[in-house]
Amino acid sequence: MRILLVMDPFIPVPPAHYGGIERVIYDIACQYVKLGHRVTIVAGPNSKSPDRLITYGLNGSLDPSINIKLLTTVFFILRKEIKQHDVIHNFGRLLFLFPFLKHKIPKVQTYMRTVNRKNIEWLDKLRPVNLTYTAVSNAITNTGKTNKSKWVTIYNCAPIEQFKFKATVSPKGYLAFLGRIERCKGLHNAIKVAQLTNSKLVIAGNISAIEKERIYFEQEIMPLIDGDQISYIGEVDNAQKNELLGNAIALLTPVEWFEPFPIIIPEAYACGTPVLGFDDGGIAEGIDENITGYISQNTEEMAQQVKKISQLDRYACRLKAETTYSDVKIADDYLSVYRSNL
Repeated sequence: MRILLVMDPFIPVPPAHYGGIERVIYDIACQYVKLGHRVTIVAGPNSKSPDRLITYGLNGSLDPSINIKLLTTVFFILRKEIKQHDVIHNFGRLLFLFPFLKHKIPKVQTYMRTVNRKNIEWLDKLRPVNLTYTAVSNAITNTGKTNKSKWVTIYNCAPIEQFKFKATVSPKGYLAFLGRIERCKGLHNAIKVAQLTNSKLVIAGNISAIEKERIYFEQEIMPLIDGDQISYIGEVDNAQKNELLGNAIALLTPVEWFEPFPIIIPEAYACGTPVLGFDDGGIAEGIDENITGYISQNTEEMAQQVKKISQLDRYACRLKAETTYSDVKIADDYLSVYRSNL
């Protein structure tokens, strides 16, 4: 099969640090090539591909003034490449597919973020041909699904072989928080849990460039970082992430928004690390209660669950990663969607 993978240009594929979507694209592309498929990745500068690569645009934050230029650039790329491929799989903005809605080639639009149902209803009126939507959790699928649209839930993945399994860690070890440092991700909640349980918390992630989020970090988070109980190590690469997650007694995801499905859940499981999360969005779908972690409603409840982490089997977490969230399985899930539309 000849597969065309399309992404916004703002973060390279794969990313050096932040960029879960870009990481998944690269992981499944590598699996496709191993299986003998031909793959073209259309992405921003500094990207890589295990097969063929087309770069466009600029890395960095989205500037609304370049929207039309971006859409025009992608249009010409896809118009040329569509003749040489069997399927278009778009991880970028939905508008990239707009000029090709009536083309018979199978088209897949993946949502790894939240979805605007009005956009789907608007597209339904145009009667697209051979278009399937996928989302990274049932929570997102249920948000976007309409009577006229076809949806499939396919979770985020992790390249299991790249994560070292840690069967045991010190019971006096630390809790981990990994992700964008924005209020919606709930870092303040993670700190509160650490304080309530007298646990160490190691924080990793990128500080948002959005002003209100920068103020959140500077005024509400920084004063609590003492370098001892609460420490911040900045952004982490794959090797550092492996170390951070593998040595943690648990990963905390106390979010305050409709979280689609964070890639850090399968990554933590690949290391054998349980996940404690708030019941919001797709978080609960990724946690097998009392097996791979605990689901809670608030910080007090999560603090009580921290005391029970030793009851969880790290082997069960690794098994969950291998059987449900491996790059091999998720690549196969996407291939099944492609084949069903050929």
